[in-house]
Amino acid sequence: MMRFIAPLLVFAAFCSLLILGLITDTHTVKSALTHKSAPAFDAPRLLDKNQQITSNIFEGKISVLNVWASWCPTCYQEHPFLMELAKKKNITLYGLNYKDTRYAAKKTLQKLGNPYKSIIYDPDGTIGLTYGVTGTPETFIIDRKGIVRYKHTSAITKDIWKNKLLPLINELSK
Repeated sequence: MMRFIAPLLVFAAFCSLLILGLITDTHTVKSALTHKSAPAFDAPRLLDKNQQITSNIFEGKISVLNVWASWCPTCYQEHPFLMELAKKKNITLYGLNYKDTRYAAKKTLQKLGNPYKSIIYDPDGTIGLTYGVTGTPETFIIDRKGIVRYKHTSAITKDIWKNKLLPLINELSK
């Protein structure tokens, strides 16, 4: 009898893990930074290597920080929607160009357009590491005080924007 119970228990545990994996939202990753200050940085701008950009850019307004790279196929899928967002007056969209070459990133923006107010250049991924970036694209919502309020992994779609990110931004805007 015991020889039948052990395989049955292993099978039940496997099925439980499989079901849990299917119902878990993998795009919403709880960040260790949520409700903490966005990590400080002082880095070159992508489009002008002689100018620096600091984490102070997030203070005083609600910011959307989008982590992207020219080598990221999902970033190309997301890009048209980011171009739409850039047209909205109440959204401040910043880019973090992650583990990329300046040449490739600039060429991508020349081809697809630049939706970002400013772009932080992070060729070795040091800044991304402090933000807990695990891949591209990832997007952070940062409040007026420079506090990270949300992290989304994978591309932003109209549905994700409408149902998750925009409601949070509207709540933070009050």
